[in-house]
Amino acid sequence: MKFGLQLGYWGAAPPQHAAEVVVAAEEAGFDAVFAAESWGSDAFTPLAWWGSATERVRLGTSVVQLSARTPTATAMHALTLDHLSGGRAILGLGVSGPQVVEGWYGQPFAKPLQRTREYVDIVRKVLARNGPVTNDGPNYPLPYSGAGATGLGKPLKPITHPLRADLPIWLGAEGPKNVALTAEIADGWLAIYYTPRMAGVYNEWLDEGFARPGARRSREDFEIAATAQVIITDDIAAEIERMRWITSLYIGGMGAPELNFHAQVYRRMGYEKEVDEIGTLFQAGKKAEAAAAVPDELVLETAIIGNEAQVREQIGVWEASGVTMLLVSVPDVDQLKRVAPLLDAG
Repeated sequence: MKFGLQLGYWGAAPPQHAAEVVVAAEEAGFDAVFAAESWGSDAFTPLAWWGSATERVRLGTSVVQLSARTPTATAMHALTLDHLSGGRAILGLGVSGPQVVEGWYGQPFAKPLQRTREYVDIVRKVLARNGPVTNDGPNYPLPYSGAGATGLGKPLKPITHPLRADLPIWLGAEGPKNVALTAEIADGWLAIYYTPRMAGVYNEWLDEGFARPGARRSREDFEIAATAQVIITDDIAAEIERMRWITSLYIGGMGAPELNFHAQVYRRMGYEKEVDEIGTLFQAGKKAEAAAAVPDELVLETAIIGNEAQVREQIGVWEASGVTMLLVSVPDVDQLKRVAPLLDAG
């Protein structure tokens, strides 16, 4: 199993030690560094800035939100980063949710699976550079001919020759249909809130995609990158308590009450009653009570917490479940150096 550094997205200010952590991750043998975006910092710029101090690690977005950019604009970002890094870019894409898509980007959220398929197809056309890029699909027509069109739109192909036509595209997916689509059209799956206990279910979803006509990959050459909090500590209870607040935020506040993909993930794990209680409390403004309603086992499903021996053992469990890359987050170089030997990175 390979290991990646998950930088995530910024809070109110840029993280203080990210530049040093990125360099230290490469020195420790990590395979990749990923950056994310929500509605603040973007995913590409940190990779270009901090990644310029590295030579080997792959640089991935986890994830770029589809509605933030047109498919051709995203392809431009990806091919530019790929050139600057010498062929180390990974393009991770995701649909986000209706609150962000419609509230922040001002775009419709409907038909996310259809939009994802169409979006990825256009990006691949740009990277292939076999001719002017056109698209007859309903979501991203090229040339545009809808309301307000001048009729002067011209099919184009990128001026810059992409370094790699097969630049890897990974998809962030949570539900069964989206995971199956990922296995069909992508090169890897960016899994959030992954739990080894559900590996058999995930494999069913993936196998459905691999079995579809024209599937791009098979299990043998497909990457499964799962994000997990990896925390070495002798005080497991204290870390669980800290993570209750984060977990309750995503279950209760990162999505509308009637459509929260993160909450749905935990429902599939069997926590329907707990998710309903957490959501009700959080939406009522009772955030402390919502956090308290998060059971220990729910936190431990998707995190690796314990002393060195326990962490090493759990990493083995995740690897045995099918994860090909574990994405870990650390606050500083000292924590990275403490975790790295347990990962057997490099």
